[in-house]
Amino acid sequence: MIEQHPTTLQKQHVLQRLLFFTFALFLAVGMFALPASATGVYQMPQVSAGDSTWVIDEADVISRINEGKLSRTFQNLANNSGNEVRMVVIRRLDFGETIDSFADELFDTWFPTDEAKANQTLLILDTLTNNSAIRTGEATNAILSDETAQSIVEDNIGIPVREGNKYNEAFLSASNRLGEILSGQPDPGAPVARDTLDVESTFTKAEETDTANSTIWVIGLLIAATVIPMLTYFFYVGFPGR
Repeated sequence: MIEQHPTTLQKQHVLQRLLFFTFALFLAVGMFALPASATGVYQMPQVSAGDSTWVIDEADVISRINEGKLSRTFQNLANNSGNEVRMVVIRRLDFGETIDSFADELFDTWFPTDEAKANQTLLILDTLTNNSAIRTGEATNAILSDETAQSIVEDNIGIPVREGNKYNEAFLSASNRLGEILSGQPDPGAPVARDTLDVESTFTKAEETDTANSTIWVIGLLIAATVIPMLTYFFYVGFPGR
């Protein structure tokens, strides 16, 4: 039997198939493995004083039930006192951005004048680093001192987050304290850190998400590195019809 080798045209078809397969594989892996993009100020929804947008959760760490509770708390606060609180959660910051620079820029963008800022409170958390910041207007600052505002960031937000990324607990604690103070009630005080074992969070941690994405990429690349050479060998060495 005469041995038949693949023709040039057949080889071109094989190369085209291999290129298509490789492109499709990396596209499929990329759809599932690309990390969440960074969030810049101008990627945020536009909010103005008087708007009924109270919670923006770009990181998807607050449950819908708790987001509803937060929104109702802040809506009632605005209706009864004129003081407005907004909570923002982002996945990660743009390169070179800090939580403080982001908070300053977002506060200025949403409330560009002193009058617009006057009764505003903005609380921001970046879940990648778990850094948070708070900004207040002049009228709010007369009720909510800088020391108390910092305690809300470090204690009401910081303690539950440090105890196991308990974002829901953190924002509910902060909203309750802000609601009391800004409605003219006595400050209920900061929570006390609990010396207990970490309880597993019901939400994926930022670092866990990054690890999962990296794992998917590695698996995809391993598959590509295994399958593509096998296909090449099959088509060029073991081509049907030889």
